[in-house]
Amino acid sequence: MTKTTFAKTKAQIKSYQYYLFWGACTFAVMAGQIFVGAGYQSMSNSVKDLTEIIEIQMEWDELDRRRTGQSPYKMMIDPDDYIIWESID
Repeated sequence: MTKTTFAKTKAQIKSYQYYLFWGACTFAVMAGQIFVGAGYQSMSNSVKDLTEIIEIQMEWDELDRRRTGQSPYKMMIDPDDYIIWESID
């Protein structure tokens, strides 16, 4: 084995390890990004569900207050406010 052949082999081994290292690092970063993205999506769905539950509960409470007459938004209808149209034949 000559000295030049040994040097080329050694450089190729370094090159193989270099690409193996950076390939593993790339895979680790991509796996982390996928993990974080999946967690964010799960959290987003949970917050969305919670928001919908709160909204439904608020609407239910408002309907209950209107039914019992305790709502400040209840429309007080005065019978004198109605305009009754009579049809003339």
